[in-house]
Amino acid sequence: MAPARLDYVELPSATAHELTRAFYARSFGWTFTEFSPDYAATSSGDTDIGLNGQPDEALAAPLPVIKVDDLEATFDAVIKAGGMIAKPIFAFPGGRRFHFIDPSGSELAAWSDA
Repeated sequence: MAPARLDYVELPSATAHELTRAFYARSFGWTFTEFSPDYAATSSGDTDIGLNGQPDEALAAPLPVIKVDDLEATFDAVIKAGGMIAKPIFAFPGGRRFHFIDPSGSELAAWSDA
């Protein structure tokens, strides 16, 4: 099995979702897919960016997201390694993920395809 890799970073954009999306489009030429009125993401296949404009869901800091092959095995490995689960496994358009807190207090997520 190949090592998992960081392939997504979710940025909070609740206070200026449309302005943030326009900023990145104008600055870097990024195109976004709208998954809901409050969520848009690039889909270049490299390290993509998600803009979370949901006030009750967006974190205060960027959320690094790691793509894995087996979400349940990763969930178990995170717990066994001493991580704390911040959000249990849930589905979203295109896949499933969970959030965890590492020993230094950073929140990350792991995801897999649907």
